[in-house]
Amino acid sequence: MSLLALTPMLRTPDLPASIAFYTDVLGFQRQGGAAAEGWAALARDGIELMLSGLNAHEGDTAPAFTGSLYLRTDDVDGWWRRLQDTARVCYPIEVFGYGMREFAVYDNNGYLLQFGQPIAAHDEATP
Repeated sequence: MSLLALTPMLRTPDLPASIAFYTDVLGFQRQGGAAAEGWAALARDGIELMLSGLNAHEGDTAPAFTGSLYLRTDDVDGWWRRLQDTARVCYPIEVFGYGMREFAVYDNNGYLLQFGQPIAAHDEATP
């Protein structure tokens, strides 16, 4: 018995704006669904994400998530240059004692997206 994948499902009151953020700002491609259908499946570089409207059955009134989505990358500086002026920054790029160079931004709903690269991999990629 195996788990084959984990696909986060983020709920949003403005599905068209969320689809636009993830496709236009982060470069995801729509794989299925549409705003008119109340959901969308997105993918980029082997990472999958689903978006849906608020779920009345569970009493959703606003986006809520107490964690973050941590995206490991091979070019944290490139992502920082791309996002620092187009997304609301939580904290700027910095090196942490646990061996990661990372930064964090919020999506259009306030979900926290952290981008990180191991320091050793960053140092190897920097000439």
